[in-house]
Amino acid sequence: MKARIPNQGPTGAKAMKMIQEMQANMEKTQAELAEAEYTACAGGGAVDVVVNGSHEIKSIHIKPEVCDPEDTEMLEDLLLAALNEAMRKADETAEREMGAITGGLQGIPGLGGMF
Repeated sequence: MKARIPNQGPTGAKAMKMIQEMQANMEKTQAELAEAEYTACAGGGAVDVVVNGSHEIKSIHIKPEVCDPEDTEMLEDLLLAALNEAMRKADETAEREMGAITGGLQGIPGLGGMF
């Protein structure tokens, strides 16, 4: 006696079309995410940075009052904090947007990194 596997969704051409649509949506979203800009500040607005989704630094604004030549370490710390926060925002947005498209397919064994 042969075991029957119940129909588990679209097959053949219909499945291929769905995969192609998902891939097109992913490519479009990836392009949009790469160009999106994320802003973060540190030190109560003493340092503002803008990065894009490709992790390129687009701008840095430093208030003059934090430019103390005797304390460059504080300025360095503020820059690091603001840059790391902006990069985190970019990563979280990308993860959320791509997860919405793939519908959780990242967790399927055997597909590792495909999406």
